[in-house]
Amino acid sequence: MTEVALQQTPEIPDKLYFKIGEVSELLGVEPYVLRYWEGEFPVLSPKKSGTGHRLYRRKDVELLLRIKHLLYEKRFTIEGARQSLHTEAKAPKAVKSARTPKRVQAELFAEDPLPDIRRELKEILELLM
Repeated sequence: MTEVALQQTPEIPDKLYFKIGEVSELLGVEPYVLRYWEGEFPVLSPKKSGTGHRLYRRKDVELLLRIKHLLYEKRFTIEGARQSLHTEAKAPKAVKSARTPKRVQAELFAEDPLPDIRRELKEILELLM
């Protein structure tokens, strides 16, 4: 794989929430760009902590990667990217994912979930402090 291809699909850490600085670094864009995209793409709505800091979930980061791809690599306009995301969202769910409920359940419980739950609760506690 080329260096450019590696930059296009960064590895998203296995965390429950990401701060704006982490997401900014992961995507290679400035935090103000992420805040701007929030206003332009209604589907993007990170949670806010009690202190008002943005907390992005994994699905938010994946959506931001998709937005960046549409804008920077496919050269879509903001409106074009918005329409593309809207069209993708309307696509039948069976086409979007080949994972069946039993397969998802098997993936979720392939190993003991308690260590992951403890880690996620610890991350939430750290964010609240």
